[in-house]
Amino acid sequence: MVAALPPKWTSNPLLALQHSLFPYTQTEQEGLNRTNWFMVRGFGYNSLQATKPQTIGYALTDSPVALLAWIYEKLHDWTDSYPWTDEEIITWISLYAFSTAGPTASARIYYEVSHAKTKVIPSRDALKEWTPGVKLGLALFPKELFVLPKTWRRTLGPVVFESEWDRGGHFAAWERPDALASDLRRMFGEGGPAFGVVPGATGYDDDKAATARL
Repeated sequence: MVAALPPKWTSNPLLALQHSLFPYTQTEQEGLNRTNWFMVRGFGYNSLQATKPQTIGYALTDSPVALLAWIYEKLHDWTDSYPWTDEEIITWISLYAFSTAGPTASARIYYEVSHAKTKVIPSRDALKEWTPGVKLGLALFPKELFVLPKTWRRTLGPVVFESEWDRGGHFAAWERPDALASDLRRMFGEGGPAFGVVPGATGYDDDKAATARL
């Protein structure tokens, strides 16, 4: 889920120029429509979990029906018409219901990330700003929750790889494992733009050192 802000003249002048001069492509406009739909029609869960997670947590822990409704809504709305089977749905719900932490933990992490500011990440919006020293690879799926124009995406850091797929949604790892596997091979494989980079390392020099250790 590629979350970013529109380019600014003060921090991204070239991207801001492109943003102001060139109209969005049809694909980008459709992506913005999807993003706007999510923010207007589908963001309520986020507001609740980021402010009062314990309240919904009691319902999710006490009622299997409440847990099923809460999760299945997302499985339905956030995918690209994925044909969920009963077994898949029960498996997903069971991960929440029978985990050691319980289903409330999945709601509470939204509160924690909103209220645990640090010097490195002073706010959630800081995650939508430029991150230097990290090679970025971006994969876009049409039914993701944020589907933003290229000029927005390029404000996040040094983008070395991008792909756009014709189907897939928020749970792309489940819906389109073939697509993600292909992207990883193209980005990190021999000849790829991040060949030799160890995913999770903090910078280019660290990447080289970590690769040498491996």
